[in-house]
Amino acid sequence: MERLSFCALRRLETRMTDTAASSTDLRIPRAFFIYAILYGGMTVLAGVVAFKQVQLWPSQLAVEAGIFPFLMLVVITSTIAQLYGQKMANKMVWIGFIPLAVSAALIFLVLSLPPSLEMIEYRGEDLAAFERVLGQTPRILMAGPAAYITSLLLNVWIFSKLRGNGEGGAISLMVRGAIASALSQAIDSVIFITLAFYGEFDITDLMIGQVLAKVTLSFVLVPFLITGGVALAKWLDSKG
Repeated sequence: MERLSFCALRRLETRMTDTAASSTDLRIPRAFFIYAILYGGMTVLAGVVAFKQVQLWPSQLAVEAGIFPFLMLVVITSTIAQLYGQKMANKMVWIGFIPLAVSAALIFLVLSLPPSLEMIEYRGEDLAAFERVLGQTPRILMAGPAAYITSLLLNVWIFSKLRGNGEGGAISLMVRGAIASALSQAIDSVIFITLAFYGEFDITDLMIGQVLAKVTLSFVLVPFLITGGVALAKWLDSKG
C-alpha cells in the first residue's frame, strides 16, 4: 500500500511538473502583449481621427489624419513579423477585427440612444458635431475594414518576402519596411476611396493626393519607427 501510494504521488508530481512546463512554454512575450494592446487601440482610433484632413508641411499634400494611427498598425505588424514571424503578424491583423467590430457596435448603440434633454437644450452644437463625426455612411463603414485587412496583410506579406531567409541588418529592415508600407498604403487608398466615394464625385484628385501623401510618409517615417519598434520589443522581452 505504501509503495502504491508513493508511485501515485510520483505520477502526480510528474504531471504537475509537465503542466508547469507547458504553462511556461505558452507564455506570451512581453513585447507581443504590449504591442497587441496598442494595436487594438490604433484600429479604433484610426476611424475617429480620419474625419480631419491635415496638410503635410511644407508641401501642399493633404491626407486624412487616420493615416497616423494606421501607420502605427503597419509598424507594429512589421515589428511582429520581424521578431515572431509572418504567421503571428497575420494573426494580429485578423485579431484587430475584434476591437474594430466592438467599437463599431458600441458607436451604433450610442448613436441610437436618445440624447439627454440637457444636451439638446444647452449643447446642441456639440451633439450635432458628435453625430456628424461618428455617424459615418454605410459605404464608409464597409470600405474601412476592406481596406484595412487587404493592405495590412499585404504589408506583412511584402515585408516578409523581401526578408528572404536572411536576418538582415538595420538598413535592410528600414528599406523593407518603407517598401512594404508604401505599396500597401497605395493599395489601401485605392480600395478605400473607390469603395467609399466612387460615383459620388470625381475621385481622381483625391486618390492621387492620398496615394502620394501616404507613400511619402511611408518613406519618411516608417523606416525609423520600425527600427525603433524592433529595438523596443527586444528590450521589453529581455526584461520579461
